[in-house]
Order: sequence, then C-alpha cells, then structure tokens
Amino acid sequence: MLKLKVREAKFMLLAGVLASSYLVTPVGAQSPAPTRQSGATAAKHYQPNRFAGRAGKYYELVWGVDSLTVKWAESGEVIRFTYRVLDADKAKTLNDKKAEPFLIDPEAQVKLVVPSLEKVGKLRQSSTPRAGMSYWMAFSNKGRLVKRGDRVSVVIGQFRADGLVVD
Repeated sequence: MLKLKVREAKFMLLAGVLASSYLVTPVGAQSPAPTRQSGATAAKHYQPNRFAGRAGKYYELVWGVDSLTVKWAESGEVIRFTYRVLDADKAKTLNDKKAEPFLIDPEAQVKLVVPSLEKVGKLRQSSTPRAGMSYWMAFSNKGRLVKRGDRVSVVIGQFRADGLVVD
C-alpha cells in the first residue's frame, strides 16, 4: 500500500512538472517580434570604419591608407600598428625607412619607438607599398605603460593619426 502511495506521489510530481513546463514554454516563446530600425538609426549604431566619417576619408584621400588599427600584443610588451594601403604613391611616407615612427600616448606621457633587433633589424615593414596590401610595425612597450583602451597617436614623418584606440 505504501509503495502504491509513493508511486502515485512520484507520478503526480512528474505530471505537475511536465504540465508547468508546458504552460511556461509558450509564454517564453511569445516574445515580441523584433522591430526593424530605419537605415538612419541603424547607421548610428553600426560603424564598420573605426573613424567617424571625415577622419577615415581623410586618411584615404590624403595618405592612401585605411583600416588603421593599434593592438596590444605579446602580453603588452609590444604595440602593433597596422594599416592597409589603397594608393601606393600616397602611402610611401608610411613605409619610408628614413622616417622614424613614434607612438605617443598623452595619458601615459610616453613616446614609444620601433625597436631594432640585432639579427632582424627594425620591427617594421619598409618595402615599397602596394595597393591592397596590409603593413605593420611594432612599438616597444617595455613596462606596459600603454594600456588597452588608451587613445594614442602614431607619427611617421609627416603622417599623423590621432585618437587611435589600443585594442
């Protein structure tokens, strides 16, 4: 008799759980349909270019480059600056071996340089730029003074990119 009561109790409990999950599931599934944003509103939130409007166009038109990025690499010991060349003639300054590149972080009050290794040379690409190719250079961040999220400037000869955010 006791076994029958336990079995009935288990059955009732299982039935209750199943019934409650059945009742709860449709409510959760009835979320409101997502509303489509107008093109103007969506454009404000999504910006594939890292620069707001004019800045990106400026680098494209004046310097022939885009996709400027600054990344924290090698556990912060190196800051890597990359860019893509659109116009090889305009981008020559960025690859000029004679132009000494600097990364300036006004908040940390530092000016980083591209190190030169004995067997490798400068940690930067300085070949003749070609359209469609991406190039890089690495700045020594000894002591990890430049942090992720910092806004920095990269200076290479007459070229200057301000407000780049370290990723």
